[in-house]
Amino acid sequence: MMLVAFWLTLAAAATTGLLAGASLDQSIKQLPARHRIGAEAYSAYSMASDLGNGILFYGMLGVGAALLTIAAAVDVHLAALPVAVCIPTDIGTALAVLHSFATSRAAPTLFSQRSVQGDPAALARVFERFTRW
Repeated sequence: MMLVAFWLTLAAAATTGLLAGASLDQSIKQLPARHRIGAEAYSAYSMASDLGNGILFYGMLGVGAALLTIAAAVDVHLAALPVAVCIPTDIGTALAVLHSFATSRAAPTLFSQRSVQGDPAALARVFERFTRW
């Protein structure tokens, strides 16, 4: 049982690391570029990337990381491992659930750009919603 907990935790850490890197790329590099290139150009990029291959990539990565993190925490508790092991997995699970909640709010906002194509002011308002949370 402890071996399963180890591999689940390792897989959860790896997928969460990939997800964190993808999120940092969005936050540090891509979203600030929107201000330099404008809402219409950024929307074209976003539609081709985030709403193209990104849907499957981010969906699988986000759901996979959350499920692996939850499974690791459950297995750690079932294995009756020490509290020093349970606490980090519980914190990871709480953060995975919070990330999933944030994504459930952000995804519809991103998808809404489809309905305002050709209206730069409306596109700008869609993208500004990301900074109001």
